[in-house]
Amino acid sequence: MKSSLKTVFIAISAFMILACNTVDQGNTAQGDNNFGNVAAPASIQYNVLNVYPHDTTSYTQGLMVHNGQLYEGTGGSPEYSHYKSWVGKVDLQSGKVTGKVPLENQYFGEGITVLGDKLYQLTWTSKKGFIYDLATMKKIQEFPLKTEGWGITTDSTNLIVSDGSSNLYYLNPTDFSTIKILGVNDNNGPVNNLNELEFINGYIYANKYQSNYILKIDPSNGQVVGRADMGGLLEKYAKENAKEDKYNNGEGVLNGIAYDAASGKIYITGKLWPKLFEITLQ
Repeated sequence: MKSSLKTVFIAISAFMILACNTVDQGNTAQGDNNFGNVAAPASIQYNVLNVYPHDTTSYTQGLMVHNGQLYEGTGGSPEYSHYKSWVGKVDLQSGKVTGKVPLENQYFGEGITVLGDKLYQLTWTSKKGFIYDLATMKKIQEFPLKTEGWGITTDSTNLIVSDGSSNLYYLNPTDFSTIKILGVNDNNGPVNNLNELEFINGYIYANKYQSNYILKIDPSNGQVVGRADMGGLLEKYAKENAKEDKYNNGEGVLNGIAYDAASGKIYITGKLWPKLFEITLQ
């Protein structure tokens, strides 16, 4: 999520989101509800290995690597912001986008992932996602969403989708039926605002929207087992940009996690950020 208007929407509905997460969902939400017995998330340390340029007009919603190629999906539509929604390939060294596929104006683009030879892209409130042929980046199919679309990743079998609540939805990639709903919690209870997702070495990593946190989630029970505080990255590596209003008013927030399974490299960035970082998480 995503624009200043969306920020207002989140603030107004925060209570409603938390309330919904306490309602019995007929055993469809799987997670440990004994919050008093849940350990606090461990602090995850990180190191920055390399810093690359990033397009400051890219309102990053999804970031991923497949076969060494970096892909990015962005959000924006005339109804909500002046940013543009598109998906495309990104040259890591220059930050330039190639093969950009724009979305129609009525769609606000969200997270992206690759499964098999297809790239999947969510939209925010349109209850719809798009599928592209990965080789040609031609849109070949649309698919339904039952919830808002925020972040998406895959465990190599299922699509895993966030909607800004504390739930993660496992979807069948063939018929898009809901296989299960995973409730995410830490020692304080449900953890909402789950946003951009990445599956790394058996764990789900999630940006917590409007925060500097990347959460490490155990998919077996939904428990947040680790938390990395990425605060201060822009101040350290982009001092000339860090004081701009867009990085202090809720728009230019941390968002985007990409994992290169072949090399083991992890990349992160944020909405409108001037930099993209190659990091290690410990």
